[in-house]
Amino acid sequence: MSERTVVHLLRHGEVENPRKVLYGRLPGYRLSPLGERMAEQAAEFLALGDVVRVVSSPMERALQTAQPVAKQFGLTVDVDERLQEAGNVLEGLTVGAGFLAQPRLWWCLRNPFRPSWGEPYTRVALRMHAAVEVARESARGHEAVLVSHQLPIWIARRSAEHRRLWHDPRRRQCSLASVTSFTYDGDRLVSIAYTEPAADLLPKADPTPGA
Repeated sequence: MSERTVVHLLRHGEVENPRKVLYGRLPGYRLSPLGERMAEQAAEFLALGDVVRVVSSPMERALQTAQPVAKQFGLTVDVDERLQEAGNVLEGLTVGAGFLAQPRLWWCLRNPFRPSWGEPYTRVALRMHAAVEVARESARGHEAVLVSHQLPIWIARRSAEHRRLWHDPRRRQCSLASVTSFTYDGDRLVSIAYTEPAADLLPKADPTPGA
């Protein structure tokens, strides 16, 4: 009989970011108190499973989100650089009125299909696929949780579903503390499911894009 393996891609919770900075890979951005509650609710949802491995992006917010999950199963959190946020030349800028009206930014926005402002979607897809495959193999017959960020998770899903990688960022189905679950029958991907364990907390969440 084939083995059933599930790899859950968990997005981190809300980040403390009162200045609405596009923080990307910048250090020092941690979960807000609300984000910590989101992480706990995600952990409670995943506690019903058979998780044998927890892996996180090296970013603080992801590591914080991974900890409650690992605690549920008595596991340590492994770190995989391939799960980190996508590179973005606009990080550090404040999102708000006039953000796109600055001429110095136009060159960065010239090609939304690549995208020209950051790491190519194809590269994100390749590294996320590699991280998922390693986790799947190590958790074969069980479940693994990979904590990452909105764009990498969404690109991993679109790639797995054989959809084009360029997209409207406003239409990503990857809310804070959401779980995108890849289920495998042996080595074959058979389904992708999406859940929002912290849905009741989302109306209060920081609407800053990215992360």
